[in-house]
Amino acid sequence: MPASIVSSNREKIVLQIEIPIEAGNMLDLENSLQKTLNDAGQLGTQELLGLFEPANKEPIVVNKQKWSYKGKVLKHYESMYGKIPFKRSVYQGVRGGVTLSPLDIDAGIVGSATPKFAKSLAWKYSQMPAPAVKEDFEANHQRTLSNSYIKHLSDRVGALIEEHSDADHDYDYDLPQLDKPVSTVAIGLDGTCMLLCEEGWREAMCGTLSLYSADGDRLHTIYIGSAPEYGKESFLTKLNDEITALKQKYPQVTYIGVADGAKENWRFLKQHTSGQILDFYHASEYLGGVAEALFPTSKAKRKLWLEDRLHCLKHKRGGAKKILHEIESAELPKKTTALIEKRYKAVTYFTNNHQLMNYHQAIKRHWPIGSGVTEAACKTLVKQRLCSSGMRWKATGAEVLLNTRSLIQSKGRWEQLWTNILSGKQKVDL
Repeated sequence: MPASIVSSNREKIVLQIEIPIEAGNMLDLENSLQKTLNDAGQLGTQELLGLFEPANKEPIVVNKQKWSYKGKVLKHYESMYGKIPFKRSVYQGVRGGVTLSPLDIDAGIVGSATPKFAKSLAWKYSQMPAPAVKEDFEANHQRTLSNSYIKHLSDRVGALIEEHSDADHDYDYDLPQLDKPVSTVAIGLDGTCMLLCEEGWREAMCGTLSLYSADGDRLHTIYIGSAPEYGKESFLTKLNDEITALKQKYPQVTYIGVADGAKENWRFLKQHTSGQILDFYHASEYLGGVAEALFPTSKAKRKLWLEDRLHCLKHKRGGAKKILHEIESAELPKKTTALIEKRYKAVTYFTNNHQLMNYHQAIKRHWPIGSGVTEAACKTLVKQRLCSSGMRWKATGAEVLLNTRSLIQSKGRWEQLWTNILSGKQKVDL
């Protein structure tokens, strides 16, 4: 046999492999090596599964219920190396019905998948569609999977993520080690459209909580994504829970809101922050429209006016009000409908939001003045994965992916999820 077990005990497993060297190029030889290593991996994993078998046939207690030994039943486990048959002990409650396997519970089996395989597959599916994941496993792992199994296992992992975020469970994600003390937490939220199967284009939501040092360096960001929903209740609940957890850890730091001019965003942010900053670059776009209205025939004058007003807006106390008064009273050289509308939109925007444009104060305190982190989250969480050509989603499937991608992008959380799963913190689903 290409792979065999030399010895095995609870301290170590010794495997022996034989690699056939046949005529061919290096790639063929490497493929042969990988196949042999997969054979060895199946044997080794089979032995490792045995470590989680009960030592005796005594009854066990799970979920405060007594379960009695009912024998061994064959199950095929999916691993990174292939499908592994294993006869594991099963137990049944006093009233009969469903059975459970201590091995599955203690080893962190997800459905029929070993934890490493479930973790790897869910990560891959969060980055690319099922057919691409299928092709990746065939080409790079010599594993053949179906599209339906890929989606099914990813949903199982999604259920674990949902359980971990359930308010009824005492689960908290730890922050990574930060290089500097936290001085400011910037909270942002924004939406971006995605296509649902039955409801058409709807708005998915993204939230960010960014931790900044006293000198303005971004130290860490927590990402939150949520599928389209009416009222945004579940998204706002998730965001509120993250804010609450951070305020418990950092009660003395300054919490600020950074977003565009959408009123519903500010209704939420003002409840949780002591400072609010309107995204500077949105304001800049409106001033760019005014510059075009004031100087429709001269790009040079337009550029000089815009640079001067942006400097005033960013660095001068009361700059937003000064600019608002100027553009309200300015005489347009050409009163076309398009140019009048540009000036009107800017006047409306500055009238509604000038109180959120204290950029000079934000810069002095090393606060962020742009919502670029949140806008980037809309692209990296939603657009890159869920908005490729021809993609349509059910809200439940989109939610699974966004939860997974949020954990992966929030540094450290993906690993912590699996640490908790393997430490036995996951609920036993009967």
